[in-house]
Amino acid sequence: MDDDGQLDALVAGVLSSTKYGALVPDLVRAVARRELAARRSLKAADKATRTRLHRVAAAYLPGRMRYDAWLEELASAREAGEGALRRVCWDVLAHHASTRERLPILETFFATTLEGIEPRSVLDVACGLNPLAIPWMPLAPGARYVACEVYRDLVAFLGAAIDLLGVDGTSEWRDVLHDPPRDEVDLALLLKVIPCLEQLDKEASARLLDHLAARHILVSFPVASLGGRDRGMVAHYDGRMRALLAGRPWRVKRHLFETELAFLLSR
Repeated sequence: MDDDGQLDALVAGVLSSTKYGALVPDLVRAVARRELAARRSLKAADKATRTRLHRVAAAYLPGRMRYDAWLEELASAREAGEGALRRVCWDVLAHHASTRERLPILETFFATTLEGIEPRSVLDVACGLNPLAIPWMPLAPGARYVACEVYRDLVAFLGAAIDLLGVDGTSEWRDVLHDPPRDEVDLALLLKVIPCLEQLDKEASARLLDHLAARHILVSFPVASLGGRDRGMVAHYDGRMRALLAGRPWRVKRHLFETELAFLLSR
């Protein structure tokens, strides 16, 4: 089998799996091409491809995602009032590793980091379940919200959920590494996205920061691993952010929370 044939077979095998079948094919192909070039056999490349896709995507969705049931709960809660809607959103946010870590600080995270900003348009990049945090965001009335994710079923859920939250918005099935969004927005959210992107391409975050057409970008990093271990991550990501901002014309506000390190970049 030639190289193209091996790559096609590897991609087809990964996309036929339950765990990775909903991923954007271009992302799977890019990862597979890289791993195939670095391995001696198709079997080893297959294992490495799945491992990398797990680390950057699947690890954050560890359980069964009850999308249909959650939409029904959101619809019922919307009729019951804002308090009920927030309770359902809180419960859904707990089903994604990244947004679950944000729950202890959710009441203050967006209010603090976006103080003085009332965005009329938001781009949520590699968002996970973060659009369910819209009730805690200081959005302008009539704000438009665009959510980007690599899982097709998650994208379908988010589109319906954003509508149920009473926000004008949409969701996009997009690999931002190879197909970055072009929306002109007041605010772009890159919440714990950079570490994942840089596992695939060390220069990806710099390219994305330069590409985004946003007046403000809220960037954040975890302060501990998914397993809860502190590995000097605050100091590490402080340094990484300094490197990314060198030579770039951004004003920066830094915020350190119990579970997250955040930077608001403003043009």
